[in-house]
Formats: sequence, structure tokens, C-alpha cells
Amino acid sequence: MRTTWNLAVHSLAALLLIAGAGSCFAQVGSLTVKADKPGVRISPMLYGLMTEEINHAYDGGLYAELIQNRAFKDSSTQAVHWFLLQEGASTGAMALDSSLPIGPTLPASLKLTIAGNGGRAGIANDGYWGIPVQPNTRYRASFYARASDDFQGPITVDIESSDGKTEFAKASVAHMTSAWKQYFVTLKTGNVAPSAANRFVLSAGSPGTVWFGMVSLFPPTFNNRPNGTRPDLMNLMGAMKPAFLRLPGGNYLEGNTIAQRFNWKETLGNPPSRPGHQGPWGYPSTDGMGLLEFLEWCQDLHMEPILAVFAGYALQGEHIAAGPLLTPFVQDALDEIEYMTGDVKTRWGGERAKNGHPAAFPLRYVEIGNEDWFDRSGSYDGRFAQFFDAIKKQYPKLEIIATAAVKSRRPDVIDDHYYRSARDMERDIHHYDRTDRNGPKIFVGEWASTEGSPTPTLKAALGDAAWLTGLERNSDIVPIECYAPLLVNVNPGARQWGTNLIGYDAIKSFGSPSYYAQTMFANNRGDVVLPVEIVPQVISASTPFIPKGGIGVGTWATQAEYKDIRVTHGDQVLYKQDFSGEAADWKRGLGTWSVQKGALRQTSRTLDSRALAGDANWADYTYRLKARKLGGAEGFLILFHVQDSNNYIWWNVGGWNNTRTAMERTFEGGKGEIGNVTDTTVETGRWYD
Repeated sequence: MRTTWNLAVHSLAALLLIAGAGSCFAQVGSLTVKADKPGVRISPMLYGLMTEEINHAYDGGLYAELIQNRAFKDSSTQAVHWFLLQEGASTGAMALDSSLPIGPTLPASLKLTIAGNGGRAGIANDGYWGIPVQPNTRYRASFYARASDDFQGPITVDIESSDGKTEFAKASVAHMTSAWKQYFVTLKTGNVAPSAANRFVLSAGSPGTVWFGMVSLFPPTFNNRPNGTRPDLMNLMGAMKPAFLRLPGGNYLEGNTIAQRFNWKETLGNPPSRPGHQGPWGYPSTDGMGLLEFLEWCQDLHMEPILAVFAGYALQGEHIAAGPLLTPFVQDALDEIEYMTGDVKTRWGGERAKNGHPAAFPLRYVEIGNEDWFDRSGSYDGRFAQFFDAIKKQYPKLEIIATAAVKSRRPDVIDDHYYRSARDMERDIHHYDRTDRNGPKIFVGEWASTEGSPTPTLKAALGDAAWLTGLERNSDIVPIECYAPLLVNVNPGARQWGTNLIGYDAIKSFGSPSYYAQTMFANNRGDVVLPVEIVPQVISASTPFIPKGGIGVGTWATQAEYKDIRVTHGDQVLYKQDFSGEAADWKRGLGTWSVQKGALRQTSRTLDSRALAGDANWADYTYRLKARKLGGAEGFLILFHVQDSNNYIWWNVGGWNNTRTAMERTFEGGKGEIGNVTDTTVETGRWYD
């Protein structure tokens, strides 16, 4: 039996965090590890990963594809992320064309019409915040194409700098016909410096018309998988020694609507055959990361999958009640389990073999839905029972995870989620000490100390470390846990969540302080918990912190307007604004803000639109205003104690798809709830005072 001295170190980290609250110590404390009194055994599955398509975690992140909008599906009206290239005597025009689809999953192509000789005309893609160029590297490019009879070719394929002055790698396709065909080329860079400010170009110097579809560019991938993952991110995750991967995601599993759920059957097969779908975080998903890619991710990092199945509820409230209408979705879950675990002679095990993986994958946990406490219809109890009975009948050894409290059946495991400040996480390290050991067991499936943006601060890492001591100490009842979100593309416009574990751009990646704290825990996991006796250091009282700051209003995927704003301190009026003028003192951020008819109005569907005003030194005040929802998914954001764009408190009224109201504090870009949460629905068109 190994001695778990690492636990003493972890507890010491929590102790130092507590002690750090003061600045003057009266006496020295002590920490005693009782190595002769071993406690509970630590679950070998405790430390895992949670995955979600948020912050461009897959497309533009782990999934190694470099072309953004590769299948021309991101917009029905324009070829976003594609640009017309014209040089010399050649001119061109480009437009989306759906007159002759490649197939049902590739309905659109990009039509390039070239006129003139003596130059080049083409189409260029800017990738996911650039096309990364690495020295002495082979890239695999592919595309579908057809051409008019008068086009003589060739098509040149190259990676070049964004200004076109430097060419890094080039290949060509000599001849094309009027029929669709897929072409493949290899591009090889030389001894060049790494860079991201680059573009991928398909061009020609002869006149005619060429149609392009499903344009793809892959760098080397982890374990050389053809539709694979980014090696540096895989190596960072592998260093954490995760025991499991919760897949395919949280909100990403459900979708904003049932039609936008993660439909696993549509993610199988070659990428051109996958239709893709709209993700819940404001951008489309290619589904290049399909079910098999998730499972191969597990295989590559020696993890077990924890499978979450769609359970009949979508984020905007659409749901399917238990009964006959839910039966096809239950069967879909059974089919998914069979795809993962079934013999090749079964229907879906055979399909897995056709996809190139005859060997079955291990599976011991299945989660029914995600965060179903948001379902205000009360349907989860019945839905859970229908899934539970069907799965247990066919797979009695599987452990079933519930995402909300249920009475109809006794789940094997309950999924708990926590997003809080570092101090709140540290204060709650005894959360599970008194949990009933008769079960159900607990899966802490999402949690984080939400301080720091785009990745956690050192203070957040200390809060995380303190929290993990509590989970490890209670590992008999908390056998599995995973931090969230896992990944974030740090480029401007790529991120939807404040605090995330691993950051990257097109060229570089890095682990945050919390990443290294969790890596330390997982790499030093002991067999048993050793009791620790702590005598804290006595500290002198510190001066209490008095919150202060300005005011603001905001929206989240919602249009709204605000008026009659007034800030008072007792009888003193600190600020008032009736929006009779342009209100130039209001600092307006994302979104479309304007003053109309005596109100400050935001009319776009942008996420996290804010407008700020007031004095950062206001410390004690009453803030009054009127608000009206004009349309969209949620309600109002009322900001106060605003220090800057990364430090404030907001009252989120009708958040979470217009279902809940809560106070949320943002500190250094990381957000966490404070106080109680209430059920709320904001009515469109009604003024709230």
C-alpha cells in the first residue's frame, strides 16, 4: 500500500489559502498527518475530463481541421471566412451555389468564375483565427471540385501569408471535369518560423468556372488519425492522467432545440457525409468530432468514456414527456450503447466495425440528460424512469447517473455542478463530509473556481486545490469528478465562458495554474485517505472589504431597453439619466446600442452585451431603473459594483433561457453565483420597475 503523502501537501495548500486571508500572524499553526490510521480508499476513477463544444473547443480547437466553414454551411447567404483573391490581369467572382449539390449532406458549393490571363484569381480561407504554419510539416488538403468545359486548369493549392507575400507550401491539380470528384494533395513546408497570420488558397490563372465543395486541410494529428486531434492539446490532457471522459458535452448534448441536439447517428461515417448542426453557444458545429472520434480520444489517452445520452429536453424548454413519444429517443440511447459496447454481430456493433473500429469500448456509466433541473415542466422524473428501466433491462451492470433529483427510481449516481469563487470553493471543502454513505453516489460533473479569464488565476487554482481535498477525502461517496470547461481558444471572439482550464491559439497552447494543480492531484493519487489534524495559525483581524463600483445594463441573446435610471445615497442623488439625449456617458460594448424614445435600447442577439456608466468609487447606493424585453432568449442583466469589464456583479433576471434569476459576481473575468436562485420568466413587451 502506497502512503499518500500527497494528501498532506494538498491539505497544506488549503491551509495556506485560509491563512493568506490575513497579513499578520500571532502564532504558528500545525498540521499532523496520521499515517497509522488509514481512512477511505480513493477511487481510481476520481480524476477525469469533461468535454463540451464551447469556446471553439472542437472546431478551432481539439479537432485538427484548419478550414473554417469548410462545407459552406455556416451561412445560406454568404461564404463566411472565404475571400475572393484577384491578382494581375485575372479577375474573378465568387458566390454560393446550390444548383448541383455534391449530395444531401453537402448542398452548397462555392462557385469561382475567372476572367482574363496573366495573373491569378481564387478563393482564400482565413481558418480559425489564422492557418498555423509549422516548419518542415506535411499538411493533407482535400476538396471536391468540378469545372466548366472551357476551364483548362490547373488549380493551385497553397498556404501563404495573409498578405500573399510569402508562400509556405504549394501543390497543384492539373485537370478537372464537369463531374464532382474529390481531390487530394500534400503540402510540405520548409524550414520556416512558426506563424498563424496565414491563409489557405485555391486559385487558377486560366479563365473558366470552377465549383468547390468540402474543402479540408489537416496538419499532423495525434497518433496520425486521419480525422484526428491536435497533438499539443492531447499531450496536455494526457499529462493529467485522466481516468475518464464525460462525453459528448453538457449543453452541447441537448442543443437549444431538440432538432439541434447532438444526434450521434448523424456524426458517424466520413466527414462529408455528416450534416453538422447548430451548436448552443452561438456558432455551428461541423460534427467532425463525432461519436467515434470521442471514443478514439478516450482510447488514445487511456480513458474510459462516461456517456451522456439525450433524454428529451432542450435548452429553450422544448421537451418530450414520458410515454410513446419518448420511446424512439430511449431506443436511440440503447443503440448508442450498443455502438460502443456491442459485438460486431450486433446491428450497431457492426456499424462501428464498418467505421473502422471492430473492437468494443468499455462503458460503466451512462448519464441521462444534462442539468435537467432547468426543465420547469417537471417531466424529468418520468423521462429518467423510462430511460432507467430500458437501459437496466438490457445492460443491468451499467451505473445510471441522474442530473436532477428524482423519486420514481433510485439512481446509482447523482451529478452535481458548482461554479463559484475561489473563496467559496475553499469554504465548502467539507461539503460531502456528512453525505449519506448509503447512496446514491455523487458525480461532481462540472465545477470550477471562476476567477480569471480566459483561464484561472493562481488564486483560483488554490480554491480548486482546496475543493479537491474535500472530494478526495470523500472519494468513497464521490468516485468521479471533472472540471469544466476544459478548453478555450483565447483569440478575441472565440470564447463564450470566462474561466477555462487549458488555453490555446492556432500555434500555441498552455495549461493554467488550475491545470497544474489538478495534474498534481491526479499524478499523485494515493490508495487511501490519511486523516489530517490542522491547528490553524491565529491571524489578526483585517480591514473589511467594502464593495464599490458603477452601474450598467446588459442582455444575453436578447433585445431589451432600459430607462429612468436613478442612483441615490440616502436623500442624495448620485446619478440620473432619462435618455432624452444621446447619453454619451454610457460606455457601450458588444451589441447594437442606441437611444430611442427616452430609452437605451440593445437590438442585436449578441451574447453578453453590456453598457456601463457611473463612478467606480460609489460604495453605498440604491439603483433604480425600468426594463423591457423586446425579444430573444432571456431577460435582463442589471450590473452594479462595476469596477471594469472583468470585475462586477450582475443581477441576471430571466437567465438560463428565461428560467431563473440569480446574482452572479465576476472577478478577474471569472463568474460565479452568489446568494439564492429563483425561478423567473420575463414577459416580452412588459415594463419592469
